[in-house]
Amino acid sequence: MSAPCEPRATAPASAPPVPPVPSSTTTASAPAARRPALDWRIRFAGLSLIWGFSFLLIKVGTEGYAPFQVTFGRLLAGTAVLVAAMAMRRERLPRSARTWGHLAVAALLLNALPFSLFSYAELTIPSTLAGICNATSPLWGMALSVVALSEDRPTRRRVAGLGVGFLGVLTVLGAWQGFSGLDLPGTGMALLASFCYPVGWIYVRRTLAGTGSSTLALTGSQLCLATVQLAVVTPLSTSAPTSFPLLPTLSVLALGALGTGLAVLLQYGLVQEVGPTTAQMVTYFIPVIATAAGVALLGEQLSWNTPVGALVVLVGAALTQSRPRRTPATAPIPAPAPEGSLPAAPAPGSPPVEGAGHGPRPPQP
Repeated sequence: MSAPCEPRATAPASAPPVPPVPSSTTTASAPAARRPALDWRIRFAGLSLIWGFSFLLIKVGTEGYAPFQVTFGRLLAGTAVLVAAMAMRRERLPRSARTWGHLAVAALLLNALPFSLFSYAELTIPSTLAGICNATSPLWGMALSVVALSEDRPTRRRVAGLGVGFLGVLTVLGAWQGFSGLDLPGTGMALLASFCYPVGWIYVRRTLAGTGSSTLALTGSQLCLATVQLAVVTPLSTSAPTSFPLLPTLSVLALGALGTGLAVLLQYGLVQEVGPTTAQMVTYFIPVIATAAGVALLGEQLSWNTPVGALVVLVGAALTQSRPRRTPATAPIPAPAPEGSLPAAPAPGSPPVEGAGHGPRPPQP
């Protein structure tokens, strides 16, 4: 759904160079990049749909499996997709034990913990609410930057966006009604899941810069470690399934292969082609699609405050991502990206995310 899926936490590691188009003649100009088969707009729409539907898939998956089993299944399927992609591209795994240690922490913060929290949350809350909670990740990231006084100093507009965003959260939750009819533990777990993403992005940015590994290698290794973590935890918390109902099984497989595997590859390509600013816009489509899917396909009920509050949340999230424009005369010359730094991208998810910030959005609902 990580995605996702990103608050301005720049996760380290730059994408490998795009291979040049073969040519029979040698020229002095730089080699042209290979054009993807599908237009970026089609891939952008596909990524939005995949991460937006992730919350519906989680809901259906929990109807046949325990939450940890849903998370383990999606991680296993997503890892299989990325391992296959790594094998096709002949990517090398990180060699440093220190890097693997940091990746283990990142796997917990960006995959194992938020994925599990969303699965547990959707036992008691609708998928529409889970999708909207996921959209609060940029707000948490902005709050962290204010508290931690990071190098990415907040502006008045971004602080105002933080206030607007959390006003939207209170609207979604119906605060003026005393949160009546709301499952507080489930909602709290969904909000905590969205909080995990910016914490993880900040950790990745500060610990994995300059590893020398590609984005794909780091992300695949991270998912592999998250799968191992769930493989240890799941048997301790629940018994093995006695049956494999068709629809929940297909939902978990789709959640992993599409929302946690293919979505990462789509986002990876979008960041390379159109840049992080455009690629991270997928973040704002996720709650809209999640809400439409929950209402249309699961029959979930909507009161007026849910879509209105969601719109306010998205406005606030957009404001927290705003940056002052620089004129060409004063804009600094960008320094070369460190080798092995992750490309920027929003949750989907992971978000984007299964789906706001810099660094590849981790797979999120």
